Amino acid sequence: MAKVNQKTKEMERQQNVEATVSKTEQFYNENKKAIWGVIIAALVIGLGVLAYSKYVYQPKCAEAMEHMFPAELSFQKGEYDLALNGDGNVDGFVQVIDEYGAKAGKAVYFYAGVCELQLGNFDDAITYLKKYDGKDVILAARAESCKGDAYVGLEDYGSAAKCFMNAAAKNGVNALGAGYLVKAGLAYEKFGENAKAFDCYKTIKEDYPQSVEAYDIDRYIQRVAE
Repeated sequence: MAKVNQKTKEMERQQNVEATVSKTEQFYNENKKAIWGVIIAALVIGLGVLAYSKYVYQPKCAEAMEHMFPAELSFQKGEYDLALNGDGNVDGFVQVIDEYGAKAGKAVYFYAGVCELQLGNFDDAITYLKKYDGKDVILAARAESCKGDAYVGLEDYGSAAKCFMNAAAKNGVNALGAGYLVKAGLAYEKFGENAKAFDCYKTIKEDYPQSVEAYDIDRYIQRVAE
């Protein structure tokens, strides 16, 4: 009896499989034009994306980096106006951004922002630095700090302190974090937030004892503790 039931169940499974296959074939036959249309469209789009990347986007990136190279050299020399605006013979970061956007790399916004900061154009510096969203942690922290410096230039000490704290958080326990915390503390002091300044200086003393900033941090702590 058990063998009969097993055989019956096996036949039922076979019938179900055949029914499913039959329905699948029926669906395919009824919709094969649409199915193949979708497959072909997907292939065309995929090939189009690959072709664009290889023959348009990648060459544009290489071209953008080539145009940015003289500006980077000027930046390294401290020639910030030339690096930013070019001289008619070579492009500056402004021209590279206008022509290529971030195709030369997201750091182009960082460079442009720092140039504007050095030239005293604080609003423009902030605009560029906000557009930088690179993944390099140290550079991202420096961008936040530069943004803070620009806010200090605008005497917006609340925004400056926030940027310096963000820079310290991004930088983690790297020694540069102590410098960002000092800047944050000084900004807090500017608008009377001595308790927050104290926390910054105390963090330097406890978490960055080997940093240059820690050598004289007791003086800062004493000043805001009074």
